[in-house]
Amino acid sequence: MKRVVITGMGGVTALGDRWDPIEAALKRGVNAVRRVSEWDHYESLHTRLACPIPTLSTPDHYPRKKTRSMGPVSLYAVRASEFALADAGLLDDPSIKDGRMGVAYGSSSGSIEPITAFGKMLETGSMTDVNSNSYVQMMPHTTAVNVSLFWDLKGRIVPTSCACASGSQAIGYAYEMIANGKQALMLAGGAEELSGPAVAVFDVLYATSTRNDDPQLTPRPFDVARDGLVVGEGAATLVLEEYEHAVARGARIHAEVAGFGCNSDGAHITQPTASTMAVAMRLALADAGLAPEAIAYVNAHGTSTDRGDIAESQATAEVFGARMPISSLKSYIGHTLGACGAIEAWWTIEMMKRNWFAPTLNLSEVDPACAPLDYIMGEPRTIDAQYVVSNNFAFGGINTSLIFSRIR
Repeated sequence: MKRVVITGMGGVTALGDRWDPIEAALKRGVNAVRRVSEWDHYESLHTRLACPIPTLSTPDHYPRKKTRSMGPVSLYAVRASEFALADAGLLDDPSIKDGRMGVAYGSSSGSIEPITAFGKMLETGSMTDVNSNSYVQMMPHTTAVNVSLFWDLKGRIVPTSCACASGSQAIGYAYEMIANGKQALMLAGGAEELSGPAVAVFDVLYATSTRNDDPQLTPRPFDVARDGLVVGEGAATLVLEEYEHAVARGARIHAEVAGFGCNSDGAHITQPTASTMAVAMRLALADAGLAPEAIAYVNAHGTSTDRGDIAESQATAEVFGARMPISSLKSYIGHTLGACGAIEAWWTIEMMKRNWFAPTLNLSEVDPACAPLDYIMGEPRTIDAQYVVSNNFAFGGINTSLIFSRIR
């Protein structure tokens, strides 16, 4: 098996598209939640909260010929990939265009506007809003394909459209692709665009926060007073590379992908199962050849939902014990769905490089129903970590666990 390292990282989020302002916000304890007044016309929607990206204009060097097949979700993915490629020193490198680089990328769904156009066609018979790019913008693999086309990548395409595990599964599958010698380089990540329907999915399950007049006080992962998740948007991309390939070109290495575990509950479409979550973490440890004691920090999926937080905490405690430091980055930018696994991987690696880890924002009193863990609260925690874990869990009972390490 070949070693797999991360040589580039980048993204677009509600807290910015560069690590410096993101780090500053994390250290100040600032979240991106705001009230979305445009949703007031959805009369049955309980929440009005979200974490939108302030603005993302199309750069001048993005030609219409390439962007016309993109909705916002694909544009986010392409922009995040540009940042990651630049960070890796590969943006104009011919090696990415000769088949050595593939793409593993995902989102919960494609863009909402073309879905609306087809819905109008079904309801009224009018095809006025349907055009030649409508399907391409809404198809489940729109992010993976548009990233590949925009950067002229000719390697394997691995779409991962599996809700909240899309980004983490993409990283895991890209890692396996390189480890098994199928590709030398992979772009891996996830993206999501904000929309009313994306929020309604959780709202009808009574899983969204309704602190509509106190946006800065929610979400509250693991807190006894949590009342649900807040949906966000964004994208993140990692450049994964075979170790020897990276060394040969003198690449800067951010971290190594040490292990990956993935399984399914096989039980319920929306309710998580702690026992199989724990199995996914053990699979990652076995893949990395590590004992649980080697892990210094766990980035939690931490959605701020009742059953989700409880099940995840129980699984984490079962594998790592009460001593494990843990926090949830969703308390800052909400639940970015298909993007969360990639954004959280990026931020977890950045924190590992700097020996500090952000606390869970708004966590003041841990729900006694959650398992005992070392919940990071209040202030960032200084931890000298060789190995860290980032976990994500999705509808359908899809469980993922990634282990990252400092380069050895």
